[in-house]
Amino acid sequence: METLAFLGPSALFMVSMTITPGPNNVMLTASGANYGFIRTLPHIFGILIGCFTLFTAIALGLGLLFETWPMMHNLLRILGSAYLLYLAWRIGTAPPPDLRRKGEGRPLTFLQAAAFQFVNPKAWVMGLALIAGFLPQGGSTLLNALLLVGFAELIALPCISLWAGFGLAIGRLLKTPRAWRWFNGIMGGMTAACVVFILA
Repeated sequence: METLAFLGPSALFMVSMTITPGPNNVMLTASGANYGFIRTLPHIFGILIGCFTLFTAIALGLGLLFETWPMMHNLLRILGSAYLLYLAWRIGTAPPPDLRRKGEGRPLTFLQAAAFQFVNPKAWVMGLALIAGFLPQGGSTLLNALLLVGFAELIALPCISLWAGFGLAIGRLLKTPRAWRWFNGIMGGMTAACVVFILA
């Protein structure tokens, strides 16, 4: 039972980190509005699996890279910001659903969403804090990491799904191409604005 004592506090931590606005949640809102909840599911599960892999790797020693090579932190911020600006441009310039040609304006794929977590500074901060604060010290590090991170991603699932559902609800309210362009422009701008916090 002592080994499982971290579950309650880590659940509160994950709720506070994953239900608040950030690059992933802004993009899920835009995707839910533009493509619907079902087509956004690969994006949702890509985030979860990407974070699961990243957090487990941090627990097994990947986080030591920042201590050994501090320049890695700046490289991560630059790569993450550049990719985020690209995604912001994709979101902001997406045409309204009714005006899209077949194959145009696809949602983020599972692999794209998973890979983004490795250059997403918020995911790194969340992973480092989760492992440093809640990983049990006794027993197998790998087993403890899998248990903690798996539980954390179960908590994250409904939190990030809410944002896709929120986007779906907004999408049903947008009736004109002009309204869609405004919405996509605002979502793209909000995604780009995350870069300010990354580079600050």
